[in-house]
Amino acid sequence: MRVLVIRHGAFGDIVLSFPAFAAIRARHARDEITLLTTAPYAPLLRASPWFDRVETDAKPGWWNLPGLLRLRRQLAGFGMVYDLQTSGRSSRYFALAGRPPWSGIARGCRFPDAANRASLHTRERLEQQLRLAGIPAPLPRPDLSWLRGDTGHLGLPGRYAVFIPGAAPHRPEKRLPAGTFRAVAAALGMPVVVAGTAAETPLARVIGGLDATGKTDIFQLASLLRGAAFALGNDTGPMHLAAALGVPCVSLFSAASNPARTAPRYPDGGWPVILRAPSLRELPVARILASLP
Repeated sequence: MRVLVIRHGAFGDIVLSFPAFAAIRARHARDEITLLTTAPYAPLLRASPWFDRVETDAKPGWWNLPGLLRLRRQLAGFGMVYDLQTSGRSSRYFALAGRPPWSGIARGCRFPDAANRASLHTRERLEQQLRLAGIPAPLPRPDLSWLRGDTGHLGLPGRYAVFIPGAAPHRPEKRLPAGTFRAVAAALGMPVVVAGTAAETPLARVIGGLDATGKTDIFQLASLLRGAAFALGNDTGPMHLAAALGVPCVSLFSAASNPARTAPRYPDGGWPVILRAPSLRELPVARILASLP
């Protein structure tokens, strides 16, 4: 049987889906599984052990007839579809695909998710959705041994902490001030590595320590995180990766997001340390230091 999984992103959502991907692979061990995702995550998931094929969804506009015809071809011929994106857009793919056996929230689908889904954390929501489609709970601990890269160019010390000071550029309220990170680093007594994209390089200059911003791909970031004593960071994708790898984490949340629904989770489903404040500008250095492993 041919099986389709739909998951677009963002990065944190992709990482939170790793256990669900592993559960689908275990359930369909002898089937051909295709993932439909967006271009930024295709290289990562092609390297994973969960999919036989990874295709990119160009997400054509509904007026783009050639694009929709291509998408319909991508959606055709599957004996089972797991829509893990469960957005309004992906739910419309149910009809475009010819209404195959479908797990999701599309009206009239064979395996609809329950009405309480909006109150659940992403991990429990995915577990419930798959259980209702016949995949038993709990979700498995995913094997992430494939997620490694060479970090020799970074010159990492023997023992270090990783700070992740970035977040979505349009969500500055989700960021702990760089000066607070700097004060925590000064009190640590161990080297700090600042990770993130090149856009976070100015923050790394303020924080000090070893600047790895813009110097790692996802595979190298995973290896950098694996070697860390702990990771401290904002509500952002790399913190999800750190937790998924089993790295002790302290994750920072302002009132801008709800950790009960979106926090990083450890491989077994456990929760990292969550520090909350209405504004992260109000989070005291002493409170952060007291929470560290």
